[in-house]
Amino acid sequence: MGSIFLQQIINPILDNIKNGGEKNAFCIEDEFYTYSDFAKEVTNIRALLRERTIDNKHIGLVTNNDVKTYAGIIALWLEGYCYVPLHIKQPIDRCLDIVEQVGITTILDSSKESRYDSKLVVNTKNTASNAGDLEPVANISEDDLAYILFTSGSTGKPKGVALSRRNIGSFMDSFWATGIDITSDDRCLQCFDLTFDVSVQCYLTGLTKGACVYTVPYGEGKYLQVAGLIDDYHLTFAAMAPSMLRFMRPFFDQIDMSSLKSCILTAEACPKKLLEVIYDYCPDITLYDFYGPTEATIYCTYYKLERNRENKELNGIISIGQPLKNCVGLILDEQGNILPANDKGELCIAGDQVTQGYWNNPEKNSTSFFFKEIDGVNMRFYHTGDLCYKDADGDIMYSGRMDNQVKIQGFRIELGEIEHHAREASGMNAVCVAKEEDGNNILYLAFEGDEFDTTKVVEYMKSKMPSYMMPSHIIFIKTFPLNNNDKIDRPRIKKEYCTL
Repeated sequence: MGSIFLQQIINPILDNIKNGGEKNAFCIEDEFYTYSDFAKEVTNIRALLRERTIDNKHIGLVTNNDVKTYAGIIALWLEGYCYVPLHIKQPIDRCLDIVEQVGITTILDSSKESRYDSKLVVNTKNTASNAGDLEPVANISEDDLAYILFTSGSTGKPKGVALSRRNIGSFMDSFWATGIDITSDDRCLQCFDLTFDVSVQCYLTGLTKGACVYTVPYGEGKYLQVAGLIDDYHLTFAAMAPSMLRFMRPFFDQIDMSSLKSCILTAEACPKKLLEVIYDYCPDITLYDFYGPTEATIYCTYYKLERNRENKELNGIISIGQPLKNCVGLILDEQGNILPANDKGELCIAGDQVTQGYWNNPEKNSTSFFFKEIDGVNMRFYHTGDLCYKDADGDIMYSGRMDNQVKIQGFRIELGEIEHHAREASGMNAVCVAKEEDGNNILYLAFEGDEFDTTKVVEYMKSKMPSYMMPSHIIFIKTFPLNNNDKIDRPRIKKEYCTL
């Protein structure tokens, strides 16, 4: 068997460049770039790289929203390098910490003025003295890294998740096995920061099928940019976080979303009621709920929803379905035993999509990964930290983060259950957080929107839950803050809003 990375990613992209050169590859801030344009950028950046002596295969990539940045990714892969995204909006000290951790000596940067030492920077706006090519270098191992993504660490120091060529090639093989159908006539949304792994699925979905990728600029009001792209360019395929759709919901009557034929909801738990609203505005859409931590390469399970059936849910949250083709998913108890159907435990993932580990972090690797023999095969699993169970059909029901289980008066409770009843009673989005005060966990329930009389909501919740699960404080936040990955920023809510 040949390289799955070449088969699933590099060869399809190169075929699309050769066979569909004048078709559009990108639309970036209303400017189109053909596959031929894209190829020229890729070959130029390869030539710039070859003019430089490079002693570290891990190359920094400044994440500007431009064609040169995306071309840089493909150029690096063709040269056998790995990219490490450096966010343009994050503090420079954090980015420099990443540079130091990885030992980066080369940074691709298309900025007008770089934030980095000029000795490190390859300015991709420059033109190389010699022409490059589009043939991948030989003798690249499937175990060589494709990218390293740094996520927030509990110590405050970002930790790097290292993804190999096998990981991402296996992911794309799994992705197409779900039955999602994309052709060169499709128009695909890419609305995620390049420091977030869903961005990889978004740009590869389009490029490997010869479709056009529509990107979203950084900055405030991202959801309005997305709404505008869908309406103006009649996008047909999208992956979005539920929080983004929630922000767009008040504008559904003003935008035409009928062109969408497939949409993935990902990055956080997906409320059933939100999905039901989408069906009203997108008559021909097929919806999917995809789940996965960065450590398992973007997604590792999926659930295809059906318009005319009762889709599975737990506490108002849609099922995350079953493992992808190249993943194994088990529900384990605290002793590592496989649990029977309907028993809650930790979801653990194995397979060719699971990362080699965290960059230069043996202590974290020793606690996050473990081996377990399955059907005579010793498999390496990742602890997701997510509390789930499998139903009788093998579909996985997501109950919440294990670290969102808290003890109140000696009882272990799940914050997701409180949020479910709050949403049911109010019809509003709700987040429950636990904050330690004087040695006790105190529950804060936050509603998104204007303040209202909560008497009936409280009465409803008391009829559904024991008294120890009732929040001590109810607060109102006009708009829930989101983090860089478009998820509700729970730590920020706890820190900034949950005060007496």
